[in-house]
Amino acid sequence: MHIDQWIAAIPPLAVYVTIGLIVMIESLGIPIPGEIALVSATLLTLHPSSAVQWEFIAVGATAGAIIGDSIGYSIGRKGGKPLFEWLGRKFPKHFGPSHVATAERAFHKWGMWTVFFGRFIALLRIFAGPLAGALKMPYHKFLIANALGGIVWATGTVALIHYLGEVAEQWLSGFAWVGLAVALIAGFCISLYIKHRAGKAMAPVSTENEEPAELR
Repeated sequence: MHIDQWIAAIPPLAVYVTIGLIVMIESLGIPIPGEIALVSATLLTLHPSSAVQWEFIAVGATAGAIIGDSIGYSIGRKGGKPLFEWLGRKFPKHFGPSHVATAERAFHKWGMWTVFFGRFIALLRIFAGPLAGALKMPYHKFLIANALGGIVWATGTVALIHYLGEVAEQWLSGFAWVGLAVALIAGFCISLYIKHRAGKAMAPVSTENEEPAELR
């Protein structure tokens, strides 16, 4: 089957649901590449044979982020710190004491906004929901930051890749795959810049002489 026919045969609803599930699973605290899946799905919207629309990809990703983080929050609230100790023993590469300590320092410094910024940082993206629950952050504060972070991250990433791809294709008419590559590289670089800026804001700091942000 020709690649155009293969792409045209992909059901758009399946793409939206799949992206929502991948982002939701990542937001539960399971380290899978949700951002890579999001970018890959968005690239489908640039192909003339595809019926996939970027707006619905953003909706699916946003819903997955909010639902996944909320479930993760509930798990963390019930499991508490012992949950992270158990995960650290089972999965030290992703949930080791240093990872938990870094995320916890961010929560003590930034409070609910750690959840918002965490959506843009891989480490905090898998920790935000469960750790917010374990630290007993009020759910209404968590939900506000969770929803805002999910909307900005999903819509911003998808729209950026889609429109950069359209512009690249117009500039490089006749070289569609080159245009897609340029869009992907540009989107990746901008994403890295956003993460770098957010990472600096969330950098671990000494809390000896600083009052922690209010979580309650």
